[in-house]
Amino acid sequence: MQLTVNDQTVYAYTGGRPFDTALPTVVFLHGAEHDHCVWILQSRYLAHHGFGVLAFDLPGHGRSGGDPLPSVEALADWVKAALDAAGVAKAALVGHSMGSLIAIECAARYPDQVSKIVLIGTAFPMKVSDELLTATRDDEPAAQDMVNIWSHSAYAHYPSNPGPGFWVIGENLRLMQRQKPGVMHVDFAACNAYQNGAVASAQVRCPALLILGKRDIMTPPRAAKEIVQALPDKRIVEIAGSGHALMAEKPDEVLDALKAFV
Repeated sequence: MQLTVNDQTVYAYTGGRPFDTALPTVVFLHGAEHDHCVWILQSRYLAHHGFGVLAFDLPGHGRSGGDPLPSVEALADWVKAALDAAGVAKAALVGHSMGSLIAIECAARYPDQVSKIVLIGTAFPMKVSDELLTATRDDEPAAQDMVNIWSHSAYAHYPSNPGPGFWVIGENLRLMQRQKPGVMHVDFAACNAYQNGAVASAQVRCPALLILGKRDIMTPPRAAKEIVQALPDKRIVEIAGSGHALMAEKPDEVLDALKAFV
């Protein structure tokens, strides 16, 4: 599905079914250097079980036009504009990593338009090391390798890969490699600079679910402490054996948590 948001073409994956505003809407917000592909299982399931699904490619990512936006706050305002463009009065927001910060900020700014938020692999502050941030600017391949290794609980997932020929860590690397040059630095700089997470979390009026990987070293569960303390209405699911790439490493467990909540 294509929309026009702020005079730019935006792509939204709808889970293999036509988007219908009459159904309860679930919006998926990917993380840094990613696009809608990270949500394939979860978005398709919900789209075929009574929900309208919009898995956006954020500006400058995937099939969406424009430049990547430089701050979480700007991305939260963009989500509001995208919902309006799609004719959505109210939606549940599901965000991974950077997308989780966008979901928090959007829910705080536009409470009447957000029914629930799901924060996957979240943390605040979501600081990025100087070495990695510099690499995202000066040496994207090296930065992609670092992030790809740190995002997963193990380099080789056999025998837990979902099928022959499927390689979790290789798929994620290829997904990052196909993003536009410069996107990675803008995304990681936005996460690093975001300072409003605790304040925004306290302002969230809707229910929140946190899905955290017990073996996540990018955003370990303890790094969500400020968000957990600030959110008025929250529940937490920790998934054993998963690193930061929860939707790839433990897709069924993430889906089960989503189904129970939305």
